[in-house]
This record gives sequence, structure tokens and C-alpha cells, in this order.
Amino acid sequence: MRTSHVWCSGNLYRMSVGAGALGLVGDELLRLGFSGTVVVVTDENVAGLFGTEVERCLTASGFAPEFIVIPPGEEQKCLETAGMMYGRLNEIGAERATPLVALGGGVVGDLTGFVAATYFRGLPLVHVPTTLLAQVDSSIGGKVAVNHGHLKNNIGAFHQPSAIIADTSSLAHLPEREFRNGLAEVIKSAAIRDEGFFRYLEDEMEHVLARNQSALERIVAVTAGIKASVVEEDEKDTGLRNILNYGHTVGHGIESASSFSLCHGESVSVGMVVAGHIAAAMGIAASAEVERLRALLVRAGLPVSVPERVNADAVVTAMNRDKKISRGRLRFVLLTRLGEAVVRNDVPMELVRETLLRSYAVA
Repeated sequence: MRTSHVWCSGNLYRMSVGAGALGLVGDELLRLGFSGTVVVVTDENVAGLFGTEVERCLTASGFAPEFIVIPPGEEQKCLETAGMMYGRLNEIGAERATPLVALGGGVVGDLTGFVAATYFRGLPLVHVPTTLLAQVDSSIGGKVAVNHGHLKNNIGAFHQPSAIIADTSSLAHLPEREFRNGLAEVIKSAAIRDEGFFRYLEDEMEHVLARNQSALERIVAVTAGIKASVVEEDEKDTGLRNILNYGHTVGHGIESASSFSLCHGESVSVGMVVAGHIAAAMGIAASAEVERLRALLVRAGLPVSVPERVNADAVVTAMNRDKKISRGRLRFVLLTRLGEAVVRNDVPMELVRETLLRSYAVA
């Protein structure tokens, strides 16, 4: 088991990573001083896998667990589902000290966090992420949001959790596509911040894909640590934290233009390659570095080109409506070399469109 801490909003919260961490949920809530009712939010798939174990753990620690179970899918991350959850919290009799436990992937985590941030002006939140993407990315840093009007995460807030409990053994249940989806964020984090970790991924990708527990614990802990270190320096996303958006400017555009038929990680994977080619074209990064990144993404089984069914004009339109617009200019995160990245707002849209169109033909 690996334990680390994140300092945000004047509070220190703990992240526990390792096989069997799910059994710590009750003890962690007791350590935090909670008692009585705990509301667990999850989806139907995750409830079938881990709901009984979490309920048993909470009951054994003296809690009275209540469950809100939603259907699976990105479409649940919306104001309508949030409204349903407000109603359930009313029925349960939740109070301002009632913790919400987000048990599931990024959709459950973002949605639960949004509800926790807005109900009674803020309820305690504990993340128990069960997907790789949630363990290394969405559960860390306090960004919570829902989608609206075909745009991703455009209604949200900052609401830091009280704790994060990441059980790496839960990753054994992930479908292959979902596991690889999370690997995109692992590779992204290494690419922008830690070239040594990038080399580890190049050397050990076979063990990672085989879901070796030692490898999983390492990639989750290291990737989470990278994000935590950035968030601690820039909690509200006004400067350094922008580097975490590497691949996301184009990636979110692709994700929206595909009506979310492409997973977040798949879209970001393509977005990283497009951003890499933009950096090379602007003379910021060497083509060899971009090729190393592209090769690792291919080995991880991730897409590196835009599917033909995704309309390029729709991608550009979605990019220009994204929250990464600042004073009418798109912010792009570009690699200078593996392990280092810069944020630029001077990327010509002609170059973006040209590189995007070329990416349809990249094998």
C-alpha cells in the first residue's frame, strides 16, 4: 500500500493506493471524524461488483450507508441526474456533515463531486475510484463538473475531497478499452512532467498491459503524485495546472464532435499526437520526441489518428467553445521535450486545422 498527501484549500488529504484499499473505506471515514449516515453514489455496474463489499465495510465500522445508484454512461453526467440526486439527498435526510462517497469511474466522481459542492453549499466528499482514469486523474485536484449543451465539463466548481482510496485490484474488472482509456492519462502525465517515468512505461508496458499488481500500484501512485504536485502549486487552474491539459484542447473537441462515442482517453491520445505535430511544426519540439510519444501510445493500444466519422469542422467548432479559450485565443499545451511542457496561446488556427486534417490520414 502506498500513501501520499495532497495539500489544497488549506487542507491536507490522504490518498491510499494499493490492492485491497477498498477495505479501508470505513476506517478512513472514522479517521476523518464522520459518523452516522454515509451516502454512497455509484452506477449499476460498479454496484454489482463492489457495492456489497463497501456496504459491509461501512456497516462494520458503525455507519448507516445509503446508496444512490445511477445507470452507467457519460450521458448521466448532467444537470438532470444531479437534480435527481438532490431529491434523494432530501429523502435520505442528508446534513452538511453527511459525507458522499463516489464509488466508480470519472462520471460518478465528477457528478458526485458536483452534487457535493452544491448541495447545502458543500458536503464532504470521499473518492473511491474504480477505473484507471479516475484513479490517476479525475479523483485528484478538486475539479468537479457536469456536461451541458454537448460541451464537456462546462458547468462545475472546485471542491476538494477529504480522502481518496484507490484500490488497484479493482482494475482487474475493467474492460480492455476502459483500461487503455486510463493509460492515456498515465502517458500524458509522464510526457509533460517526468521523462524517467516515461522511460519506465516504455520498458514495462507489457507488464502494465498484463495488469501486474506491482506495475499498477506504481503507475497509479506516480501518476497521481504528478498531478498532485501540479495541483498543489496551482489549485484553481490559473497557470501551471494548464499543463495537465496536454492533448485536451484537440481531445475535448474530438470527444464532443464524436458525441462522446470516443472515450476521453482515446480522444486525448489523438490530441497529444496532434499537439506533438503542432509543436514540431513550430520548432518547439523535436520530431523524434513526438515519434517516441506516438510509438508508446500505439503500444498501449490507443488511437493516434482521428476516426473518419468525426467531422473536422465540428472538432474545430467544439474547440473554439471550450473553456480553454482565453481572450479569444486557444491555449495549447506543447511539449518542448519529453518531461517538459509549455502553455502557448499563439498557435495559428490555420496550423491547427492543417495538422488536424493531416491526422485523419496518419496510420
